[in-house]
Formats: sequence, C-alpha cells, structure tokens
Amino acid sequence: MALQRRTKIVLGVFLLLVAALIASVAIKVPYVILRPGPAPDTLGSLDGKRILQVSGTKTYPTTGSLRFTTVSMYGGPGNRPSALEYAFALTDSHAEIYKESDLFAPETTREQVEQQNAAEMTGSQSAAEVVAARKAGFTVPETIEIAAVSEKAAAKKLLRTKDVITSVNGVAVKDSPTLQREMKKVKPGEKVKLGITRAGKPMTLEVPTQEVDGRAVMGVALNPKASLPFTVKLAVGDVGGPSAGLMFTLAIYDTVTPGPLTGGKHIAGTGTMNSVGEVGPIGGVKEKVVGAREEGATAFLAPADNCAELEGNVPDGLSVYRVATIDEAVKAVEGIAKNDTKGLARCG
Repeated sequence: MALQRRTKIVLGVFLLLVAALIASVAIKVPYVILRPGPAPDTLGSLDGKRILQVSGTKTYPTTGSLRFTTVSMYGGPGNRPSALEYAFALTDSHAEIYKESDLFAPETTREQVEQQNAAEMTGSQSAAEVVAARKAGFTVPETIEIAAVSEKAAAKKLLRTKDVITSVNGVAVKDSPTLQREMKKVKPGEKVKLGITRAGKPMTLEVPTQEVDGRAVMGVALNPKASLPFTVKLAVGDVGGPSAGLMFTLAIYDTVTPGPLTGGKHIAGTGTMNSVGEVGPIGGVKEKVVGAREEGATAFLAPADNCAELEGNVPDGLSVYRVATIDEAVKAVEGIAKNDTKGLARCG
C-alpha cells in the first residue's frame, strides 16, 4: 500500500510538472527579446545569391568583407514569446528583454511592423545608392519634392504636398546636400525665400521657419527623387529596417571605385544613412557587435550616437570605431585596411 501511495504521489508531481510546462509554453507574455542575429557580407552572397549587383558603370573586384549586422527579435505584436522563452532569456547573457510597450505603439499590428520594416529597408537602400555614387565622384541630380507638411508648421498655409523645391534664398537647389547646406545658414524664426514649382508653375514664397534642436526648419517632410548614373540591386532576403544603410553605402562605393576598400580585412558595422551622408543611430547595437564577432569580424563601425551603449560591452577581439558621416566611415575603413588606426575615434 505504501508503495502504491508513493507511486501515486510521484505520478501526481510528474503530471503537475507536465501541466506547468505546457502552461509555460501556451502562456504568451508582452515582452520582446533581442539576441545577436546573422551578419551577412554585403560583398558576398546570401542564400546562394549575390547580395550586391551593380550594372551600368564600371565595377572593380574587391576582397575582405563589409558585413551588415542584424538582431533576432522574438516577440512583438502578434508574435509574443511564451513564458518559457521569457524564462530562458532571463538566463541568457546575450539577450536583452524589453516590454512590448517600450518598442511598439498600442494596437500596432504585425502587418504594420512588417510594412514599416520593408519601407525602411527600401529607404536605406535608396539613400545608400545616392550617397555612394556621390562619394565616388558621380553627379546625382535630385528633385526635392515636399511629401508632407506638418499641421503645426507655420508654413502650413503656404506649402503643399507635391511642391518641388528649386531654390533657397536665391541659391539653386539641385540635390539634398545643397538644400541642407543652405538651410543651415538660416536662423530659427527667420523667413526663407523659397523657390518652388507647383503643378509645373514656378513661384517664390516667403516661408517662416521654426526652431527644432537649435535648427531652422520649415516643418515639412521631403521626398528626394534621384537620377542615379547606374543601377543597384540588393538581395537581403527578409531582413528589414534601416540599420544596414551605412554598410550598403560602403559596399556600393567599394564596388564602383578601384582597389579593395577593406584591404582584405573583415569589417562589420551598422547605422542608418540619409541622403546627405549622415550616419544615424540604431537599436540593438550591443547584440550586433556580438553577432559581428561571431562571424569573424575584427573591426566594427558604430554610429556616434550609439557609442555610449557600447561602454563595457565590446567583445574581445573586436575594435569599434565611431562614425557620424560617410566621409568618416570611408576614412575609418581605409585606416583599418592600412593598419593605421591611431587617429580614429573609438567606442567602448
């Protein structure tokens, strides 16, 4: 009888454990888990396809690697992790855990996240093409179209979507760098003499500006449309978001200029890229340096605004260099290639 009682107790405990395990898998929790993801080489292949293909201009062979880094994300709208996955993440030194509400707006759907990631990837590729071409010495004219006007903008009643900006204070605007350079000369609150064409009709407007982060802005979103001198195709699979912009830019530049930019070195990095060549911050940088090192990279390019996050979080064997523009990034890669990195700013 005693044996039967012990058997029943053991069986009961076992069944409780099984039930608890099933519950931990079935219960979904509102968290997002980030881990190091793959770091594909922009100069190589992914799933049997060349990641970068350039046609319509002369290209040059290269060596080494320029890896864009990714983060594997578990969780988010429509894809919450289980309580068991969450528990495992708590013991994983390479995992970062966030509340879902910290990363996503309420009522955001999985479809919206995927659409945004795809749009951001497309935008990063477009900016990379323009910046790389200009850095390589090609002329890339642009049409600067107004995509939206803020409801809070002082210029709300003056400007319209589809207006094309042609000049700022009498200086012809043929591309984004020119527009940005001329706007930097404007003091916040001053009016700008803005040349535009509206439905093909040229006109000049006195547009008021406002101060944002110490700069004069008109309160508009722009849609630059560039005329590239060559064609670029990037095959990155289902990777989304804007953070590969910097490495795409370097890969395109390397491909259309003579000699291997990396000098055969294995370099990885991350950062957004806008059409005037500025490198912007990204999320998951601590996971990305780990992923880069696991892929064999010995040098990493990080956005200047992400440097603070890397303090004490750089893997052994990896040197991290701080960059804020495409000029700084190219200079860093050239220094790494020549083993001459003394003057380069570092992170971590």
